[in-house]
Amino acid sequence: MKWLAQFGKFWYDFLIGDDWRLAVGVVAAISGLFVAAHRGVNWWWLLPFAVALLLVISVTHEMRRRPPLTPNPGAT
Repeated sequence: MKWLAQFGKFWYDFLIGDDWRLAVGVVAAISGLFVAAHRGVNWWWLLPFAVALLLVISVTHEMRRRPPLTPNPGAT
């Protein structure tokens, strides 16, 4: 049973990773494109746009979370 828990932890870490917002955003974008494609709409350009938008959101969130870097006066 221990291997099942480790297997689940691996897949959670692999799919969700550090930012759950990316996982939810990718699933939403792919689901939206799936529905649009089955309705005959040609929105292929939406996936690259969604990936770029998710990247900006993730980087912005991480920049707000971490403290700013301070210069080291002793370093050359």
